[in-house]
Amino acid sequence: MDSSLATMAYSFAMIISFLLCLMSTLSHSLSPVWFLIPVTKDASTLQYITTLSYGTPLLPTKLVLDLGGPFLWLHCASRNTPSSSSLTTPHRSLQCFTAKTHKSTNSFLSSPVDEVHQYHPCQVFPENSITGTVASEGELVEDLMALQSPQEEEGGQLVEHQSLFTCSPTTLLNGLARGARGMLGLGRSRSSFPSQVFDNFSTHRKLTLCLSSSKGVVLLGNVATYESEVLKSLTFTPLITSFPRQEYIINVSSVKINGNRLSLDTSSSESSNEQDGSVGALTLLSTILPYTTMQSSIYNSFKTSFEDAAVAMNMTRVASVAPFELCFSSRGEQAGPSVPVIELVLQSEMVKWTIHGRNSMVRVSDEVVCLGFLDGGVNPRNSIVIGGYQLEDVVVQFDLATSMVGFSSSLVAKNTKCSDFKFASSITADSI
Repeated sequence: MDSSLATMAYSFAMIISFLLCLMSTLSHSLSPVWFLIPVTKDASTLQYITTLSYGTPLLPTKLVLDLGGPFLWLHCASRNTPSSSSLTTPHRSLQCFTAKTHKSTNSFLSSPVDEVHQYHPCQVFPENSITGTVASEGELVEDLMALQSPQEEEGGQLVEHQSLFTCSPTTLLNGLARGARGMLGLGRSRSSFPSQVFDNFSTHRKLTLCLSSSKGVVLLGNVATYESEVLKSLTFTPLITSFPRQEYIINVSSVKINGNRLSLDTSSSESSNEQDGSVGALTLLSTILPYTTMQSSIYNSFKTSFEDAAVAMNMTRVASVAPFELCFSSRGEQAGPSVPVIELVLQSEMVKWTIHGRNSMVRVSDEVVCLGFLDGGVNPRNSIVIGGYQLEDVVVQFDLATSMVGFSSSLVAKNTKCSDFKFASSITADSI
């Protein structure tokens, strides 16, 4: 009897142990995951560069970051040995249709079914967004892609997953930083690299950007669980729908310099915000343009107001240094001159993107700093484009589930910067 009871007790304990182990495993597998993509800045082209490994065997490949890009494209022929895990995507497949939706074409659905051609490779024509060149060919393929998962409980590891991307012709590489073999699109399309990662791992649809003049980072997934004070203090504003382009666009209702409001005349711009009756300028966030550009009428008013404010602060204007128009002497200043504060007012007077000297002035020599804002032309596609320099040392988080974007104040004011992020397996969000 005692033996029987002991056996039953042992069996019961084993069952409980198994269930607890199973629950722990399920809890771990369902826990939020996030991934890290290191980013550097190319000093020659001012492009932001990352490296991803793909294929079998895994091949590290240098890519240019394109925040608004619809998908990942690369020069597959650069491999010395073709990938043994590469799969062709059929023309009449859901993956092919999804990859083409950013072009707003219905040719996929309207074209007749042809048994001979329906299994032909899917052709998606990638664009070099730096030169504006669109390839005349591009085959959509599926292959293994490796990402760094730096979660503490996992000790950090490379995680492989199936990813769709386009193989480009050699000519599309013109204009990219030396050694770059493609572009990593981080846009809002369903075929962009982040969207595929979110779908593959069922993680939070959040993209966090922290650029730097040296080393920065892109984070995919929910990093808020790491209790970062910076992430807790983000200011959020709605993203504007930009179909079919699927880029990151916000509405800037007004611009202030040292508290003085400028008028935003966007009548000449293709992207003036007239369709919903609101007043303001549709403003694109971009890693492709190195500096912020403004439609000519906005820029002229902005430049005049900034110069007046700078002179009132005893700044001395000096000769222009291309490509900048407004330059000032920094002679005798240890940390550069005190400069006017720029505010981009968003959905209300209480919601502002404040730009201080680190993100407004570019040091071009030991004695000269220039305003890092440029004339974008009379009729640009976007009234304002916030360029890479203005995004540096600022945490920017895109929440695709809620269509919101949050941004921090300059990390420099907190005596830190994006390059302080620790690129190690034990990374925590407190590092930023």
